[in-house]
Amino acid sequence: MSRDLLLISTSTTHGTGYLEHAQEEIQHLLKGKRSLLFIPYARPGGISHTDYTAKVQEAFAPWEITVTGVHTYDDPVKAVNEAEAVFIGGGNTFVLLRQLYANKLVQPLQQRAGKGMPYMGTSAGTNVAGKTIGTTNDMPVVHVKTFDALQLVPFNINPHYLDPEPDSTHMGETRETRIAEFHQHNRQPVVGLREGSMLRIKGDKIALLGPLPARIFLQGQKPLEFMPGDDIGFLLDAV
Repeated sequence: MSRDLLLISTSTTHGTGYLEHAQEEIQHLLKGKRSLLFIPYARPGGISHTDYTAKVQEAFAPWEITVTGVHTYDDPVKAVNEAEAVFIGGGNTFVLLRQLYANKLVQPLQQRAGKGMPYMGTSAGTNVAGKTIGTTNDMPVVHVKTFDALQLVPFNINPHYLDPEPDSTHMGETRETRIAEFHQHNRQPVVGLREGSMLRIKGDKIALLGPLPARIFLQGQKPLEFMPGDDIGFLLDAV
């Protein structure tokens, strides 16, 4: 598969503007591109597709990249098939996946990204790049007919991965506990992406980028920590 993906944990980190922390990698991904198709279906906070797209347009304007929202097209499938590159933003993963299926965009996105079209996701947009959305942190505010996602990679991702606070008195489940529960019923690896981290996937190579290590969970094994620059290409061989 000719993957060309940038999967980012979050669109905004503390003290930075929208996408600012990932600017260099975004520019590398979109080098030579002049247009970007934005899919605003996740609607963070329930904002309109138009307002969400305007926010993305503002972020990409200094890079002279024209951003168009897929919701403005009469034929969204044609829009995906003709796109130079696609960006799916964050919000609610269940809302996003339902709309991708409703608009018949799952297969076109799989086909285009599988042939090398640059694909960028943040948060929910990163969730749907994985095998399923079964490790999202979002509430299931809408019903989806399946958890099967775009499957651009054969593993799941948990964006916004949080480690337990050492001095916390909270007795509820940790992210690690929740992922262990997932692995009671599912085989695929799960990548816990901490804030500011991202996966750059080119062909059969994966680069972990950002300031923090990633926590990788394999069924029946203790969690593993991988530092930026470590070889984690084995994840692309997951079944």
